[in-house]
Amino acid sequence: MTGRGRPAGRQRRRSDFTPPRTVRLRDDEGRERRDVDAAAGGDVHAAAGERLQKVLARAGFGSRRACEALIAQGRVSVDGTLVTEQGVRVDPERQAVHVDGRRLQLDTSKLTLALNKPRKVVSAMSDPEGRRDLTEFVADREQRLYHVGRLDYETEGLLLLTNDGELGHRLTHPSFEISKTYVCRFDCPGAFPRGLLKALREGVELEDGPARADQARLVAHDGREAVVEVTLHEGRNRIVRRMFASQGHELTALVRTRIGPVLLGDLAPGTTREVSGRELGTLMAEVGL
Repeated sequence: MTGRGRPAGRQRRRSDFTPPRTVRLRDDEGRERRDVDAAAGGDVHAAAGERLQKVLARAGFGSRRACEALIAQGRVSVDGTLVTEQGVRVDPERQAVHVDGRRLQLDTSKLTLALNKPRKVVSAMSDPEGRRDLTEFVADREQRLYHVGRLDYETEGLLLLTNDGELGHRLTHPSFEISKTYVCRFDCPGAFPRGLLKALREGVELEDGPARADQARLVAHDGREAVVEVTLHEGRNRIVRRMFASQGHELTALVRTRIGPVLLGDLAPGTTREVSGRELGTLMAEVGL
């Protein structure tokens, strides 16, 4: 046990909404950038706009007094310019507002959903073969939504749908390296295969080039089957299944549980939830928005 009463070696799970230690702000080409301070920035004041503290309060950052404190503490930027003075007015539909490096989605016409895609559903909004597709899960939504990336027909788990074209484009662009986590199940009689986790972490050879997991850990093994969790930035077709197959293991079940800061959690198969607030802000910051 550690001095705080936690088992040695276990890390305390961080809240979904805890500010990341480092927020990666990137430009349109995926290069990291830094916020511009007030001295270098331009005039962000929009005379016909709303007071910045009112915009922050409406976005869920507490009372106006609490939002004034955020501004005074240098935690708020508008269009890349740090704002520390009170009374600045902004146009929430046209200007980019960040708090602690997280972008606030102030455009109410934009919607992003997390879906727990069931097995035997095509990651498409229609299917010429007549198989189940994604339209049944968003039929009650007024917005026209598009899926971000894909999960193969037999894979279940977290899939994002959005009508924010720029967010969707950046999430699928390889330069932004958004990490994804999968839980992988396969038949494993007898002892757990020695060297499998190391091979996944160090890289395996596939027909379209090498692939490597950022993390790979054993979750469970009962002498009949094993469960392994892997995290990687790759987005190639069926890459997780192909990585295990290269080591002689065909997956019997595959579930995606995380995309960047967005977690699948206890979302039931075939249901959706809105990605909003700080969770959405962190996701947007990951791709430089």
